[in-house]
Amino acid sequence: MKAVVYEKPFSVTVREVDDPRIQHPNDVLVRVTSSAICGSDLHMYEGRTAAEAGIVFGHENLGIVEEIGSGVTSLSEGDRVVMPFNVACGFCKNCLAGKTGFCLTVNPGFAGGAYGYVAMGPYKGGQAELLRVPFADFNCLKLPPGNEFETDFVLLADIFPTGYHGCELAQVTPGESVAVFGAGPVGLMAAYSALLRGASKVFSVDRVPERLAKAEQIGAIAIDFTKGDPAEQIKEQTGGEGTDKGVDAVGYQAQAHDASHEEPAVVLNSLVETVRPTGMLGVPGLYVPSDPGGPDEHAKHGQLLVSIGRMFEKGQRMGTGQCNVKQYNRQLRDLIIAGRAKPSFVVSHELPLEEAPGAYEKFDQRIEGYTKVVLHPGHALAA
Repeated sequence: MKAVVYEKPFSVTVREVDDPRIQHPNDVLVRVTSSAICGSDLHMYEGRTAAEAGIVFGHENLGIVEEIGSGVTSLSEGDRVVMPFNVACGFCKNCLAGKTGFCLTVNPGFAGGAYGYVAMGPYKGGQAELLRVPFADFNCLKLPPGNEFETDFVLLADIFPTGYHGCELAQVTPGESVAVFGAGPVGLMAAYSALLRGASKVFSVDRVPERLAKAEQIGAIAIDFTKGDPAEQIKEQTGGEGTDKGVDAVGYQAQAHDASHEEPAVVLNSLVETVRPTGMLGVPGLYVPSDPGGPDEHAKHGQLLVSIGRMFEKGQRMGTGQCNVKQYNRQLRDLIIAGRAKPSFVVSHELPLEEAPGAYEKFDQRIEGYTKVVLHPGHALAA
């Protein structure tokens, strides 16, 4: 089959790889119709992880069940399904508690597994024509047949639930004000989710004009951090108090306010200043224990200078960690079907699989309006 394969920093290629096969009675094979490029893929693409050449990328996957293992009971060939980026067993201590992003079974020695991602287990990604899905009864979410809502549904694999998770970590409730740092795909989904949850005022902080424009389209207030301290800009619009809640949708590759260099803790520290005393911070943005490209020795080992004293002084609380997609994907699917949510507003490009190398380059450089790319293997749904 054809697949997007990592070669070296800033280089992926589309080439033939071995087809996946059923390895366990609970596996299914899915013919991929949509697979999105994620901002997390860029960490590997840029050489900022321990990813080695040969990894098949892609953890945001949707398609049609083509073959089922003998132990699968709830799925049939021809079912349309979307898979959480989390690979999870469904029966370990964490899965039973709903913490499927931290499954203890699928990646021995590590809490959590994912498709096509370094250190997240042996699971090939879905930026390919076929995908093997383990523990399929648990991991596949059924969708209505056909191709309606295709670009909405594929976002259920990661960024829509992850944005919602940021709001859940911050415990956003109706009527509250929320500051979301980052207006990339996850940040836009977090701002959108805050509005879905009834927030009265949502600020979206970024520096890329296309992203800020997207935020304004959904009713958020755009804050360009290159035009002044974002915390001060937001306080000016909240009576000097700051927001009730805050979400970090940026992570460890955060840019300094003058956009001249990386400053890994700048978003965390800005949120501490932006959120009012006793407010809450949700941090779905990715932080890693090892970053070969970190700007200093501490950052290279995931050790950041965070203003914990100021946070303590303000009595703030923080929730962190990757999204447990299954906690949210069914409900968010039903919001899409009911017409109450349309997350595909973030999708800027739909492309055939063969155009992945150029799409990675442009998405990485934040140019030509590349905010979110959905690849369609087989061209079946390419725009």
